[in-house]
This record gives sequence, structure tokens and C-alpha cells, in this order.
Amino acid sequence: MRIAIIGAGPAGLFLGSALARRGHAVVAVDRDPGPVGGEPWARRGVMQFHHAHAFRQTVSDALTREIPEALEGWVDAGAEPVDAATVATSAGVGMRSTRELFERALHRAACATPGFEVGRGHVDSVVVHDGRAAGVVVDGTAYDADLVVDASGRAGRVTRGLGRRAEVGGPCGMAYVDRVYRLRPGAEPGPMTNPIAWQGDFDGYLGLVFRHEQGKFSVVIARGVVDSALRDLRQNSAFDAAMSAIPGLDVWTDLERAEPVTDVLPGGPLLDVYRGQVDEDGDLVLPGLVFIGDSVATTTPVFGRGITTTLWQCEALLSLLDHDDGDLAGLGLALDAWCTDLMRPWVEDHILMDGDRVARWSGCDVDLEAPLPSDLILEAAKVRPEIMESAGGYLTMAALPASLRVAEPIAREVYAGGWRPAYSPGPSRTELAEIVAGAVGRTPA
Repeated sequence: MRIAIIGAGPAGLFLGSALARRGHAVVAVDRDPGPVGGEPWARRGVMQFHHAHAFRQTVSDALTREIPEALEGWVDAGAEPVDAATVATSAGVGMRSTRELFERALHRAACATPGFEVGRGHVDSVVVHDGRAAGVVVDGTAYDADLVVDASGRAGRVTRGLGRRAEVGGPCGMAYVDRVYRLRPGAEPGPMTNPIAWQGDFDGYLGLVFRHEQGKFSVVIARGVVDSALRDLRQNSAFDAAMSAIPGLDVWTDLERAEPVTDVLPGGPLLDVYRGQVDEDGDLVLPGLVFIGDSVATTTPVFGRGITTTLWQCEALLSLLDHDDGDLAGLGLALDAWCTDLMRPWVEDHILMDGDRVARWSGCDVDLEAPLPSDLILEAAKVRPEIMESAGGYLTMAALPASLRVAEPIAREVYAGGWRPAYSPGPSRTELAEIVAGAVGRTPA
């Protein structure tokens, strides 16, 4: 089968290489020129490329199943397996890595796959013939294909004119900034609240640290989109002042321990969006065209689920194609059913959790009349530890979010009794706004 993939990010590279290994002729088209030697890779148009990432064990597992040399190259390039001894499990936990290091290794391994090609150019449109996708037009030239895969990400525009897909979610009300640092020679890492990250839940905002390879780490501050008083965190001086004032982050970013290697990177508003393969009437947008990756499931980076859900979608499509009977309409509907059952629940979990977090930042109390968000169920384990007996599958993504609902009645009892999670020690949102304003010479609102 001839297959054209729009986009050569993680979805396009992973899927294209895996399809070629099954004997298909595959081309992935991307405007980005790709990595060049050891030069910095700008990856223009991919906002999240330089921002904080966490890589779960599920990512390594998917590479092992489909492109093992990508995992080997990733580790050889410096990616660091998280020490499983830090948690009560013999299984792997994840990898410490920047997105660039991961994508470089995947790009190298994928491009070495016979039958897979990365073409450089702009996809103008999808070729439609007899009511089905029949190829793509790249910079004015048409290329035939039996199947077209849109892996262009959440901001992809090529296929939008073909029809509006059914969706749930949207902007979650959070925006963020982050900055990359590197530990100085001989310096030890700062505190961690779990094997993957450090997290502080403060009064009105969220702080995170994600460790990467070779002493690199990213510090993230998430706030409400409407909180204009904290927008100046995108300035280095304001971010530095905030780091000095927030316990935990002050340890990580102490200039004797670490040095910044980037300016502050504004991340913009965050999304929690699910889009299926079909429109509101349940019809495929176009037979022979399928959507994969962030264009299907987009979640905030707080739990590091994005790459996992992308690679799982790729593997689901591969499995369907392995048993393909030539019915491309049936293929699209089968993928839609799979995504509805196994991807949509993760997005809906974030919609509830992130929206509730923003409401609490604005002063709202726990709503005992509504479903409890997952983070509040987990927080209640501080009072009722037995909640964690139901949390393992959710935390590792081995079980769907519904698995955590078993513990919801216990958590509801905790909150009905008046208990609330304590904020992490540190300045409140109002105090942080004053610190930010002082750092940039502005009068606090």
C-alpha cells in the first residue's frame, strides 16, 4: 500500500517507520528541514518542541515493540532511564530527556528504514477522487496514495476544509512559562516529589520541575489564563525573582547549583481537546483519511501523557492495517471506535481535572455535587491511604481513568468531612504577583 503522512513529528516518524517495516511504501511530508548534525534544531511551528517534557515507560515500550534501534539511539545520545529502585516496582518508570533528544533519535532511526522517506515541503491539500482520499498535493505537485494520514498536530490546517470533526473540550484556562537549566558540574539534583518530577501546588498557581538528560531540567509555572498579573513571568527578571521566592524551586535554580541555558519560554494557553475521525453526524470526514496524534487527543503536560497517547494511536492503526481487508471506510470507523474507547477518557479526565484546578485557583471550593477530579481523589489518600490501592493503573496508564472512580466515594467522604489539601509552602498568587511586579518595575495591580 502507498501511504502519505502529513507531518514528520513523533507520530509521523514512528508510524511511517513501522508501516515501512510491514512492507508499505511510505512518505511523510514536513516543512521542517530536520536536524542537521549537532546544530540546534529550531523545529519552527512546533511550539512545544523546546518546552518541558516527561517520557513515561510506555514510550520506551512502544519503541521496543516497533523501532528498537530508536530506543537504543536515544539512550546512546544521553537519555537516562529513571531508576526503578526509587519506587516500589520492578518495572521501568520512564526516561529523562528533552523533546529534541528524543525526536533526533527517532528521526535518525526512522529515516534509516527501507521503504520510508521524509519529504520536505508544504502539503497544500488532500487529493480527493471518487469520494475518497487519493493522495496529497505538495508544493503544487500531486502524489498518489492509497491512504492519507494527518499527523500534522493540533494546529494542522491542511484537512480542516474537508469537514468539521466532532470534538469535546478546548482551552482549559491555564497558561504556562518554563525555562531550561543545567546542573553545574558535581551538583546534585534538587528535591523530587515523584520519580519523574517535582510538583508544588500553590495558592493560585502550579510549579513543576521535569528532569532531562545530562543534568538538564525544565522549571514550569502554570497560571490561570485570565491572571494578567503573572504574565510578566515570561521576562527573565520576573522569572528569576519568582524562583528565588518559591520553596523547592529556589533549591533547584540556585545559581550555585544550576545555570539557565535558555531564556524564559512562553508556552501560551493550554488545551484539553478530543477530536474523533467523524463529524457530528457520525460520518467519516473522508474515507481513506485518518487522523493520528495531537490532532486527536491533546492534553496539558502536567501528567506527561501526550507522547504516550500519540504512540498508542499509531499502534492501534498499525494493528488495524495488519488485519485490513481493503475497506478504508471501515478502517476509519474502527479507529474512531478505538479512540473513543481508549483516548477520549484521558482527555475527559484532563478536562475535569484542569478545569477544576483553575476554578480552585479562583477561590472555588471542592464541588461535592459534581464528579471529583482525579487529582483530588489522589490527594485524599493523605487521609485515607487505601485510595492508592485503586490508583496504580491510573498513574501508570495501564488502566483507564474510570479505574480510579472506585475510590471516589472514599475521597468524597474525606471532603464532606471538611478536609482540604494544604497548599505547598510558598507565596500565594497575590504575593507572587507583587514579586513579579517589583522585578519588572511595575506597580502591582
